[in-house]
Amino acid sequence: MFTRLARLFRQRPAAPVWLEPGELQDRLDRGELPMIIDVRGPDEFDGPLGHIEGALNIPLAGLPARIAELARARCPIVLVCLTDKRSAQAAAELAGAGIRDVAVLRGGMRGWRTGG
Repeated sequence: MFTRLARLFRQRPAAPVWLEPGELQDRLDRGELPMIIDVRGPDEFDGPLGHIEGALNIPLAGLPARIAELARARCPIVLVCLTDKRSAQAAAELAGAGIRDVAVLRGGMRGWRTGG
């Protein structure tokens, strides 16, 4: 009985924090170096839209295997994909694992390339 009650009252993971492309650019220009994780597949990461300089490519399907590593990094994480749908899903997975300092790049690489 106690276990079921504990599950009912467990805190839900926080909603993702959304980061505008201009905000990320400002942070990078100031020398802030969040860990940028691109959750697209390698073909998209190296494709026509490219990727943000310094980004780490961890496809969404491979994210669960890397959660412990990301938790140990203890730095802000910015997630990016093509639009922002997979990034939001990745943020929910990380939040569910207890990783809190996570933001989703609004608009993904499309937003990044068009300036938001």
